[in-house]
This record gives sequence, C-alpha cells and structure tokens, in this order.
Amino acid sequence: MSETTSQNENTTDAPAQTESFFKPEISFDEFAKVDLRVAVITEAELHPNADRLLKLQLDDGSGTPRQICAGIKGHYEPDALVGKRIIIVANLAPRKIRGEESRGMLLAASDAPKDGSGGDRSVVLLTPMSDEIPAGSIAT
Repeated sequence: MSETTSQNENTTDAPAQTESFFKPEISFDEFAKVDLRVAVITEAELHPNADRLLKLQLDDGSGTPRQICAGIKGHYEPDALVGKRIIIVANLAPRKIRGEESRGMLLAASDAPKDGSGGDRSVVLLTPMSDEIPAGSIAT
C-alpha cells in the first residue's frame, strides 16, 4: 500500500466512514480504566419489556452471576448464545434498562450506525479466538 492510499480505499467491503464516525480521542490513562473481561453466557432470553434487547446471564469468573442487557435481538437467537465466550466491559456502572438491571456491556462490531442511516445492519459479537480461556480472564 502506498503512503497516499488509505486502508479504506483498498477494502471494498468496508463501511463508509467520515471523520464524525470516530469518537473523540482519549488518553491511555482513560482507556486503562476500562476493565475488559472474558465472560461465558450461561442463559439468554428475550427482554420482557424491549423489542431489541436480549437479557443475558453471565459467568464472569467472579463467582457471582452477572446480568447484562444487550441490543442484539434480531442478530442472534438466545439459545444459540448459551455457552459462548464474549468480551465484556466489567466495570461499567450498573443501570436499569427497561426495568432490568444491566451490569456491564458486551463488545460487538457493526457495519452501520444504530440510527438506521446505513441501511441493513450486521452485528457481530467480539469473542476470544479460543474456548480454552477461562471466564474472568483479562482482555488486554
């Protein structure tokens, strides 16, 4: 690749991106505060009060079950998620989402913005490449 050619120009299936697509730069010290961990989905079900959410029970290696709500309904069937390893933000402050507590956030990639302006949207969970890594492992 030449110095004047960007990666996006060489990739035909990359989403169209503009400068506003990227979030503001943060310092390494700010990023270091984020606790990324491996978790195993032990249960998955439809959120009782939301159209786009699944309610997931996780083993995060702490010995205490963790629940998160994730906007992945329509991209994944609940039963297909059980037993899968994912990466979560473990130290995100808990919050109520449509009446259910969510204690963290899973990491996923998407090829279009959430607002629907990019047409059909694919969502892919970020997962470890090995099933050998135990729940609670630090993602670095």
